[in-house]
Amino acid sequence: MSRKLQRTEVCADCSAPDPGWTSINRGVLICDECCSVHRSLGRHISIVKHLRHSGWPPALLQMVQTLASNGANSIWEHSLLDPAQVQSGRRKPNPQDKIHPTKSEFIRAKYQMLAFVHKLPCREDDGVTTKDLSKQLHSSVRTGSLETCLRLLSLGAQANFFHPEKGTTPLHVAAKAGQILQAELLVVYGADPGAPDINGRTPMDYARQAGHIELAERLVECQYELTDRLAFYLCGRRPDHKNGHYIIPQMADSLDLSELAKAAKKKLQALNNRLFEELAMDVYDEVDRRENDAVWLTTQNHSTLVTERSAVPFLPVNPEYSATRNQGRQKLARFNAREFATLIIDILSDAKRRQQGKGLSSPTDPLDLGIDDDQHDYDSVASDEDTDSELTTQNNNNTQRSNRAKSMDSSDFSDGPITLQEYLEVKRALASSEAKVQQLMKVNNNLSEELRRLQKEVRKGSTGGPTPFGSQHLSGSAEMGRYMVPKPERHCSGTDSDYDNSQIMRRSSEEEGHGDSEEGVGGDTVEPDPTLPCTEDVILKTEQVTKNIQELLRAAQEFQHDSFVPCSEKIHSAVTEMASLFPKRPALDAVHCSLRLLASSASRLQLECRKASPSEPGAPAVDYQLLTQQVIQCAYDIAKAAKQLVTITTREKKQ
Repeated sequence: MSRKLQRTEVCADCSAPDPGWTSINRGVLICDECCSVHRSLGRHISIVKHLRHSGWPPALLQMVQTLASNGANSIWEHSLLDPAQVQSGRRKPNPQDKIHPTKSEFIRAKYQMLAFVHKLPCREDDGVTTKDLSKQLHSSVRTGSLETCLRLLSLGAQANFFHPEKGTTPLHVAAKAGQILQAELLVVYGADPGAPDINGRTPMDYARQAGHIELAERLVECQYELTDRLAFYLCGRRPDHKNGHYIIPQMADSLDLSELAKAAKKKLQALNNRLFEELAMDVYDEVDRRENDAVWLTTQNHSTLVTERSAVPFLPVNPEYSATRNQGRQKLARFNAREFATLIIDILSDAKRRQQGKGLSSPTDPLDLGIDDDQHDYDSVASDEDTDSELTTQNNNNTQRSNRAKSMDSSDFSDGPITLQEYLEVKRALASSEAKVQQLMKVNNNLSEELRRLQKEVRKGSTGGPTPFGSQHLSGSAEMGRYMVPKPERHCSGTDSDYDNSQIMRRSSEEEGHGDSEEGVGGDTVEPDPTLPCTEDVILKTEQVTKNIQELLRAAQEFQHDSFVPCSEKIHSAVTEMASLFPKRPALDAVHCSLRLLASSASRLQLECRKASPSEPGAPAVDYQLLTQQVIQCAYDIAKAAKQLVTITTREKKQ
């Protein structure tokens, strides 16, 4: 199906023309401004995807466009269609209205609070029960009326409903009828492609027996979507599912065979299946956030690309999860490309091991984890605003990813016992101060503006108070504060209802020395280093690095891929000049770690940019979306290291 939109399409939330994004689970098309609000709500509220620059399974794209063209938006704005609402002054925003608060408040009310959805009668004797709605859904999916099924789902019908008389789920019915778009909608709302009927047959079996081979193959893809997407994120390939269900990328520069890495991998293997599924689902969400970030950077006006209100620097809070899990999810944003790739490879490897039923190479001692979890050693979760306690949105999307994660554990593999020491290591403390994390996560003005402000302070001889980098963060070309990893305190949390993914995923960071660098940046225990260069010199070199990064991002934005190599060479040259200001063996570990990250990221950037121009005739076509994503990630890492060096130098010179 063609991805080209009709010119008559408008944003479902503000009526702006030619919307470029879609909310998959809401079945609506949205503009760039409204999309930024949707992203801040989280995937449990709205799953967003770009219509032209994101990868689409054809049937899923057709499902979304069918819903959008058949009035799905009226489901979410039901009460607004009442003339009385117009008389009361209640209206939807216009394209000219401000994003905040006008558009954002409307979008939150519309999708998070479901304020305009048709409400069922409150009394059970007058109303329709969830079971009745689910039975209607079970019957409706054999037809092509997608909007009817979406309306039932919006009212509370359950996508995984098991009909007691029929012995099937709605997905079995849709598969038998060959309704591929209905199957897509059900899966988006959490239907399990591998669910058995009363006789043990799956929806894939129903589709094959009815001769709907394309639908059967698509259902297999849906079952393995989680691991497929993780693999595609790293290597741009997906398994064909005829010769195997997993692709395990081999990335020599991302794999770490140190003792620390082996120990961390063992902890990952020791997680029981439920906790492993949770970790895999959260990494899936982080991949989605990073991929949308890459698309956002390539499609927006760079001068207004990222603001404090439009950026989504880490996964939004999901009220269905505990504070511990939400904090672990947010920490995923701090890992650079190398660290994140290493984690994904480990998850894919262990998912394959678990499905094949292979046990651990070295069994651990059994342990009854009878631990009191009344006390939790974590702070409040970083969030832009408090979650409304009256939130009624169904968490169907979490069910969807959980079902897909369970496909990794569909064998009879039993949860392996773990030792108390291993368990407590997996549950090690979260960061010492979430207040600091909130500050680090804030996105402010771009790096050039911050550097100019700091430069003015240096020139005026200002000595009082913290520098702008001490309490604010970067955006635009250098939005890297979100990846900084504070060194955790050694506390233990005694709950096994959540994992602490920060402990598992930190291994690359600790091996590189990143775990200790933050103490040098933010602590007060570091002695002044007289060998450090002049702050103003560091600022000038950093400005040059930033300028070159902005040039690279503009090239990505305008799809000028032939400019990648010269831009990367300019960045590498600027990085070399900046690094030459510092001693070869700096006294501060923080400086050493930052210089190491600066150099390695610049080298990796050059390698990635060279892929934009395949040298050999007949070489495979370049996946520019994936390439741009990797290039941007490297640019982030360079900006992070430069920011750390400016911060350290400024503080040291003021002591």
